Amino acid sequence: MSSAATDMRHYRLGKPLVVAIDGPSGSGKSSVSRETARRLHAAYLDTGAMYRAVTWHCLDTGVDLQEAASVEKASREVDLKISTDPDHELVSVDGTDVTLAIREPSISSAVSAVATTLGARAELIRRQQQIIADSGRRIVAEGRDITTVVAPDAEARILLTASEEARLRRRGIQLGGTQGDAQLQEQVLTRDAKDSTVVNFHEAADGVFTVDSSDLDFEETVEAVLAAVRSAAH
Repeated sequence: MSSAATDMRHYRLGKPLVVAIDGPSGSGKSSVSRETARRLHAAYLDTGAMYRAVTWHCLDTGVDLQEAASVEKASREVDLKISTDPDHELVSVDGTDVTLAIREPSISSAVSAVATTLGARAELIRRQQQIIADSGRRIVAEGRDITTVVAPDAEARILLTASEEARLRRRGIQLGGTQGDAQLQEQVLTRDAKDSTVVNFHEAADGVFTVDSSDLDFEETVEAVLAAVRSAAH
């Protein structure tokens, strides 16, 4: 098969293949991770969507995001469901489909309050680890702390990064040009600065492969990630 469509559906069949991918906002990790899961015929977990869903729930029910105990309680009690099918994106909160709602700028600007609440973070990590276990351990999981906290024993651990310029440009394109420069800065750089107070997703930990996508297009980035998977999980 040509490199333009590398398919690794039979790679490590019958053996665990957890691919952990971390990276900053705008690095392309969600779209690249989803496509990587397709090529591997694996499940896909967007852990960031879980933080966004809890944020939506807190805002919807009037939970004060500055009250850590209240945010932690909400994260434990919320009925949160997330699809792990890379071809079917679905996030629900207490039976309400919030797949599109959690991508709104209002959620993007508030989600760090949940992500930096340690009790809520611990609860969501517990849920994420359970999802990985329930997947049969053939899954691509992406987020901020997958390589170091959620799945430190993953068969392949990758940091997907890109230059600040590339990340701002990509997020602007992703949002269809609806956000100004200041809003993009808030969604990408300011949010990263807040989240980095509790987890380091800018530098690769020991044993983590780095893929810099600054000068790569989407297909080249997917190929680079698949090459890293082959190198790590041979």
